[in-house]
Amino acid sequence: MNLRFVEAFYWVASLKSVTRAADKLFLTQSAMSSRIAALEEELGVLLLDRRDKQFRLTIAGARFFTYAQRLLELQREVKAEMGSGAALAVSLRIGAIESVLHSWLIPWIEKLRADHPSLALELTVETTPILVEQVQRGTQDIVFAALPAAADGVRSRSLPPMEMVFIGNDQLHRKRRYALDELGALELLTFQRGSHPHVALLDLFRSEGLEPGRVHTISSISAMVQLVQGGFGVATLPLKAVRRMRNYPFLRPLTCTSKLQPLPIHASYRTDPTNDAVETVLKSALTFVELEFAARKSAVRAPSQRAVPRS
Repeated sequence: MNLRFVEAFYWVASLKSVTRAADKLFLTQSAMSSRIAALEEELGVLLLDRRDKQFRLTIAGARFFTYAQRLLELQREVKAEMGSGAALAVSLRIGAIESVLHSWLIPWIEKLRADHPSLALELTVETTPILVEQVQRGTQDIVFAALPAAADGVRSRSLPPMEMVFIGNDQLHRKRRYALDELGALELLTFQRGSHPHVALLDLFRSEGLEPGRVHTISSISAMVQLVQGGFGVATLPLKAVRRMRNYPFLRPLTCTSKLQPLPIHASYRTDPTNDAVETVLKSALTFVELEFAARKSAVRAPSQRAVPRS
């Protein structure tokens, strides 16, 4: 049995589309259909129900899907055991929201490429709803977003959340501490309407019986930062992202009597029985972020752990 044909069937069944499976395996639709037809001929059964345009597996196709997954997993185990699966010589599609891009994605990718020089990356930066849909449809292998994705063959892991803060221009916002109603009287900038930071900002004001004046929704961190730098309003941004923007000298985190909710981050990925590249990349990301998170907590605790001089 040709395992390339088995792999073709597995992805058609997983993604519920010959077109998306062909894109996943870098094949034409006709080549993908030919592989499925050859597999059906060898097995002596129809695997796909072709009676209408809606995708369906036949009863035999649903049964064979389990065998296909096991066959591909066995192939992966054999390659790993024989030493042919050690290097990540694959192309991986990674998606991330802007907050991740500006916080830790770039240094992590630099480390990932150093650890796995044969790994080719295809990076997409998009909003959470688009990334979730892409990994569900199989056009992304792993995404880092504010919400987990849910679909057959898709798994999710939670990463440490990002601290969110109010950011102002230190030439204009000089107070040591602001009350929430004081910030609400200013122009407020946050992420696109309906996003987690946007909803969290409105919920914070409502929880204290307040209504902000004007809330501007902007999808680009760079745009928000430039507006704040130019003196237009106060933005809600991940603290980690702001600390990496050394080209904007006037940015200043504003201490507020009310704290913003942290931004949750989830890694959603599509399982692949043919290789463990996605799991390896996920493990690398989790380790990198958790080490950064632990280092940040240690740095925050350090001042309070200094030895007290004896009298």
